[in-house]
Amino acid sequence: MKWVGALLIIFASAAIGRFFAMAYRDRPRQLRQLRTALQSLETEITYGLSPIGEAAERLADQLPEPGKSLFATFADRLNSGNYHLPAAWKAALDEVWPHTALKNAEREILRQFGETLGQSDRENQQKQIRLVLSHLEREENDAREDQGRYEKMLNSLGLLAGLLLALILL
Repeated sequence: MKWVGALLIIFASAAIGRFFAMAYRDRPRQLRQLRTALQSLETEITYGLSPIGEAAERLADQLPEPGKSLFATFADRLNSGNYHLPAAWKAALDEVWPHTALKNAEREILRQFGETLGQSDRENQQKQIRLVLSHLEREENDAREDQGRYEKMLNSLGLLAGLLLALILL
């Protein structure tokens, strides 16, 4: 019976380690999705000549979570007529943010992007999107480094903590 308890402790602590490692695994993927979404938004604005609300709706249909929720919420806020563009972006960002693996640096980049959204002509808007893309690319590279550094460590640490606890209790 002791061995069953020890195995449960080991499995539980390994699962906890995997849970904490998941943020390091998901962050680069989510950043890559955001970059792809913003590139698509740039294309829609520049070449498709689409209003931002319609472009956001189309993006929401194409993206996986959490990008899907971000752009769907943004489009809903715009279509409601109660929000201006920057306020709609900020509200969508605030609503979806807790469900992401992203850090505050990315939030600040996206928040500043939202403040410039729709404030200028297509050329300047395209420049703003490219600037945001370069910042997100830098953050994605940092996220990949963090993933390589910490993901395996957290998985191992969870397992080893469970082994140590099981040994102490036996």
